[in-house]
Amino acid sequence: MNLIHPLNILYDLCIVGAGPAGIITALEYCRYNPGKKILLVEYGRGRNQHHNALDDSIKIDNPANHYHPYECTNKGLGGTSATWGGRCVMYDEIDFMERSVTGDDCTWGADVLAGLRPYLPKAAEYFECGEPIFNLKDIEEFRGTHIAEGFVEGIVTDSVVERWSMPTRFGSRYSNRLKKTRDIHVLQGFEIRDMQSPNAAGTVTSVKIRNVSTATESEVTAKRFVLAAGTQETTRALLRNKQLFKNLDSIPEALGHYYQGHISGKVASVVFHGNPQKTDYGFLKGKDKTYLRRRFQFTSNFLKEQNLLNTAIWLDNPLYYNPAHRNGAMSLMYLAMITPVLGKKLAPPAIAESITKGMRTGVKRHILNILRELPHSLTIPAAIFYKRYLLKRKLPGVFLFSPENKYALHFHAEQLPQYRNRMYLGEDRETLHIDYSLADEDIRSVIRTHEALDHWLRECGCGELQYWFGEDAIFEAIKGMSRDGMHQSGTTRMAESPARGVVDMDLKLWGTKNVYICSSSVYPTSGQANPTFLLGVFACRLAKHLTTAP
Repeated sequence: MNLIHPLNILYDLCIVGAGPAGIITALEYCRYNPGKKILLVEYGRGRNQHHNALDDSIKIDNPANHYHPYECTNKGLGGTSATWGGRCVMYDEIDFMERSVTGDDCTWGADVLAGLRPYLPKAAEYFECGEPIFNLKDIEEFRGTHIAEGFVEGIVTDSVVERWSMPTRFGSRYSNRLKKTRDIHVLQGFEIRDMQSPNAAGTVTSVKIRNVSTATESEVTAKRFVLAAGTQETTRALLRNKQLFKNLDSIPEALGHYYQGHISGKVASVVFHGNPQKTDYGFLKGKDKTYLRRRFQFTSNFLKEQNLLNTAIWLDNPLYYNPAHRNGAMSLMYLAMITPVLGKKLAPPAIAESITKGMRTGVKRHILNILRELPHSLTIPAAIFYKRYLLKRKLPGVFLFSPENKYALHFHAEQLPQYRNRMYLGEDRETLHIDYSLADEDIRSVIRTHEALDHWLRECGCGELQYWFGEDAIFEAIKGMSRDGMHQSGTTRMAESPARGVVDMDLKLWGTKNVYICSSSVYPTSGQANPTFLLGVFACRLAKHLTTAP
């Protein structure tokens, strides 16, 4: 990583954004193209940036359902991976299929998924999450096992898993590798401003970048450009530079629209009827020492037939803040999480809020729980603390055994791509407004998938669901509890034409010959999965495409 950043040379590739997508694209392109010059431009400089102009100029129109950017994004080398939990999840075949529930808005297809598969191993290597195998049926030591005694796969499956990274902090993990690569220049503390209009052939030759500290502008020239600055800032850059589309008949109508995340929360518990000791309530560990975890999911045929959105549901702990769980270890961890200084060190704000729900209640009853279950109230959290914070490959989360074989269920569901959910610039052309809401269809699908899971568990004789809310209250409960902003997608979606999307199937910006987007903003649908791992796969594919494309 050259500490001298010459801007008066012609770079072969300029990448804006040094999160996982930007870093992987840079390192992979360099691997394929030794000797070619790469510039990696990052807005953030160093750590512990409490405020920055970009996040300060974002206005959330619906804060009840959307986190503030300070709670879910980071500036600096490594981007959001600085506080990322490490969950690596692969998207499903259903996500790439045309289906009634998404109408005409699923604008990627099965060919895209097929084209990504060869890059899964390299992405898994960058994320350090083990072999990219996401089904226990394909892992010998877990084949034939199930989540609980009596469970049988059918319309509901329990073999699809999430894999877990270290979690890998891309900034610290790959900074030395970047430093040793003399063909990669990393420029921190600069913001992309104006991009040159493409010529008649669609070629953009330069962009203007601005020093965050001094506000002075410089010009960067390059043969190709990749915007990998995350959904918010990539979308803002395109909204500010609509001249990029001058060779088209009109600006793509999808730009800034179809913003999506996930519907997430807890509304029920599952009670299994079998032996509690045979329930996979926590993490599995592969032969390579990586962590995996089961998820209830639904088959593609069932989702299509029932017109449901893709949904994953996994076993979880009861609500930490409610001392009625009578678990001393859980009460101790809750009190630690709401302790002002300590809590901030234990988890990023959005994750901490998802655990505590912002509640500070029942302190005396929590203390009684702790005292009643001594010494386990102390020994269990101590063991978890060691595995979660002191080991190199950290325990990804905390899931506690239930002697009653009863576990809360956490749902994580796809959100409909809706035109009205959007990002747009204010009159000052600086303020980025985020207009985000949940659709009734989103919430009804969550309810129906729970009903389907309950029906299947009862049919198997394996267990049953117990709802936390009455039938007349569950809709509003889901609507009130679900918040996102961490899993941003949709605002620069890929499609086969500029009439339907913003980038083509190779991630090239429509109307240009040499500008690409590498961000989860290109995802037309959000699926049930966290977007980060798949974005790494796209980055690996993009680096190869940039190498072979004319």
